[in-house]
Amino acid sequence: MTETADNLARERERALDRLRSLQDDFAGVVEASKDSNADDEHDPEGHTIAFERSQTSTLIRQAEQRLAEVEAARRRLADGTYGVCEVCSEPIAADRLDARPTARTCVAHVDG
Repeated sequence: MTETADNLARERERALDRLRSLQDDFAGVVEASKDSNADDEHDPEGHTIAFERSQTSTLIRQAEQRLAEVEAARRRLADGTYGVCEVCSEPIAADRLDARPTARTCVAHVDG
């Protein structure tokens, strides 16, 4: 396996670990809310539980997006398009790929 493939495999494992951890946290928040008053408006702890659930849901979506980015980079590596800008078809600088291994574009074509 190449160094890039190894790096992406490690990125994938980190993303999966993060996602699993957040899913466990979310399950814990849901479980804790079962024992609380369902009326968040009048329950002093209600807003905290609702906030924690919302925050954890957002973090889960971000972790899922990260995992999807890593999987897309692994597919690009497999099909030979990894490291090629999707806009101009020029090579993406090695420094950019080192900093952001899931980059799909060169610096000149970063969304913005």
